[in-house]
Amino acid sequence: MSLIREMFRESPFEPLRFHMKSVMECVALLEPMFEALRDEKFDELQNIANKVFKVEHQADKIKDDIRRTIPKRFFLPVYRGDLLGYIKLQDNMADSVEDVAYLLTIKNMPLPKSLVDLVFKYVAKVEDVCKQTNTISEYLPTLIDGDMVGAEAEHAITLVDNVAHAEWEADRMSYELARKLFALEDEIKATDIFLWFRIFGELGQLANHAEKTGDRLRRMLST
Repeated sequence: MSLIREMFRESPFEPLRFHMKSVMECVALLEPMFEALRDEKFDELQNIANKVFKVEHQADKIKDDIRRTIPKRFFLPVYRGDLLGYIKLQDNMADSVEDVAYLLTIKNMPLPKSLVDLVFKYVAKVEDVCKQTNTISEYLPTLIDGDMVGAEAEHAITLVDNVAHAEWEADRMSYELARKLFALEDEIKATDIFLWFRIFGELGQLANHAEKTGDRLRRMLST
């Protein structure tokens, strides 16, 4: 019996938590990539990016295994389609980290010094959104114990609301960062501005996917 199938025997949420661990391994590599970039250690940046590619591939394999293995029915108030949607949104988080790693290594492009502080605050905020979503994932077994109703469900909704607020804060920081980036159009190449805009945008997508993952749990609790 496969590991994923064995997990499903325990709970429909255990495979999702298992997949989330790989997703968060990807997220944990974000800050080290930007640190290497800040210090212009481009070989180190490439090495970290390669780790991202490897872990993201691992997350993909887990996702595919879950899709193949997920039972048709559960003795729980959880729809198969919701679980499939949840795993896809989680996987989108890993995909976004991979896209950031890819964009950061297209060329040796120093991080504009006037943006360093705000960039690291933005990365930290995006990571915070992901970590809060991971907290929701870790809370899933408690929901099972409470039959996904009552105080446990209400607490889960509060966690989801917190993720949504953190993602809103990330959006505000993204806007401020974009304004400061385009103010540098006379100092750095237009192609670099475009590439940085894509990088910052992909970080925003990561936060957005994390927020949508939480929102999918809200949907499961309301059905």
